[in-house]
Order: sequence, then C-alpha cells, then structure tokens
Amino acid sequence: MLRDAQGVPLRLLPWTTAEGNPCYLSANGPDSRMSRLADEVEEDLLISVEHLLADAAKSLPPGPSADPKELRRMVACLAGALSATWRIAVSRGGRLPGADTGQPCEHRETELCGGKTCCRTCAQQLYL
Repeated sequence: MLRDAQGVPLRLLPWTTAEGNPCYLSANGPDSRMSRLADEVEEDLLISVEHLLADAAKSLPPGPSADPKELRRMVACLAGALSATWRIAVSRGGRLPGADTGQPCEHRETELCGGKTCCRTCAQQLYL
C-alpha cells in the first residue's frame, strides 16, 4: 500500500490521469472535500455500471444474429465498467479496518512502475 510522508495510506481514486495512470489521495480523513468528491464519483460510476449491465442484458440478441459492431462496442463498454468497478473495490478494500496491516504481495513493499502499483522486489502488478 502506498503511503504519504507521514505514513498514512493513500486512497486509490476512481479516476486516472490523462495517460491512464492511477491517481491517489492523501487526505486528512474520509470527510475531506476530495474524499467526498471521490465517494460521489464512485457512486456515479457504480450506478452507470448497473445501467450498462441492464442495457446489455436486454438489448443484445443472443446467438449469431447479434451485430458484430454492436458486440464490440458493448464489450468495450463492459470492459471499462469492469475496470471502474475493480478500481473502486481495490480502493474500498484498502480502507477497511486492518487493511493497511497486510500487503497483497509477500514482499510487502510497493512502488509505482509504469503508472501501476507493483511490488518493489518482484515487480508483480498488484492493482489495475
């Protein structure tokens, strides 16, 4: 888990930079202005995912009659929705009580590598 200079865990935000790199927040607590904004964006993203899933289930015909272009568009939208949902899950999981005591990698050290969170020792990507 990434930490700020005071050792406080950084919050993974539900958005990325223009280059697709993760954004992190060092805040004074869950009631800060940026934390509340991140909470609102997460909620909006999850609502959008819910609507997308409902639309996909009812709008695409099964079998070979489905239009390949429409299928590709829907897969791209679903992939984006899955990515947003995963980022939110990682962020929320990192804020659970006791979550900052363990690391997903046995080496227990992380760093940013190529815009991704990776193990400092083995360079294994830990989060999207």
